[in-house]
Amino acid sequence: MATEMQRKPEWLKTKLNTDDNYKEIKSMMRSKTLHTVCEEAKCPNIYECWANRTATFMILGDTCTRACRFCAVNSGMPTELDWQEPERVAEAAEQMGLKHCVITSVARDDLVDGGAAIFAASIHAVRSRLPLCGVEVLIPDFMGNELALQKVLDAKPDILNHNIETVERLSDKVRSKAKYSRTLALLKRSKELAPQIPTKSSIMIGVGETWDEILATLQDLRKVGVDIVTIGQYLQPTKKHLSVAHFYTPEQFAMLKDEGLKLGFRHVESGPLVRSSYHAHEQVKSAAK
Repeated sequence: MATEMQRKPEWLKTKLNTDDNYKEIKSMMRSKTLHTVCEEAKCPNIYECWANRTATFMILGDTCTRACRFCAVNSGMPTELDWQEPERVAEAAEQMGLKHCVITSVARDDLVDGGAAIFAASIHAVRSRLPLCGVEVLIPDFMGNELALQKVLDAKPDILNHNIETVERLSDKVRSKAKYSRTLALLKRSKELAPQIPTKSSIMIGVGETWDEILATLQDLRKVGVDIVTIGQYLQPTKKHLSVAHFYTPEQFAMLKDEGLKLGFRHVESGPLVRSSYHAHEQVKSAAK
């Protein structure tokens, strides 16, 4: 059922910046038949990030097998698996001269390994062309398939990211097929299998959670060893998606950053427009401490 789109507070308004860098990156992505989560998920930071020549590649096509109520990515049944995609991602990363490359994907529950092999191939391809480039992966839960997780970890990404998205009480309402407990289990198992690889997760707030539930979620993430957490405001992408229950102020986000640091996270990125990959290149040094 369609819901009314709320008027955004002043602190959530972004400046349109379609300069030469933005136009060049958009053209390059189309020429290489690549997708970015920046576009598909209607990220509010796309103009800032693309103007600074940073982008988050979205592999495994542009159609997700899940239909989460917060996400604007197309959902349906994918029909293809493009084994040339990792090389095109690496070519684009090289052309952009990236120092930190973020690779995410749609969920591919139609594949036995959830697409883990393409993740691993993408990491290797980027490293082959850009040996000094940091590689961060934002993975789906692979439906709890540990062999798939191991396949990604064996490729040695610099950061393993998997988003918890929301608090436990609202998880089933907000996410499709994903489970709060499965997310925590994946992040915990990642630390057990590859303790040297920093883990990261993200929470979006404003979907009906309480302040205490946010703090409890942060505590749950720390208990399973998560090193980096990002906290951002949920924004309703279209009328068909979940409506915003509450807009948090910049001051409240600053308070959450303080709470996260007190819990022991190595880095906390917290702000109204923060998304999982926002300022990702700046988090690498914090994670390595």
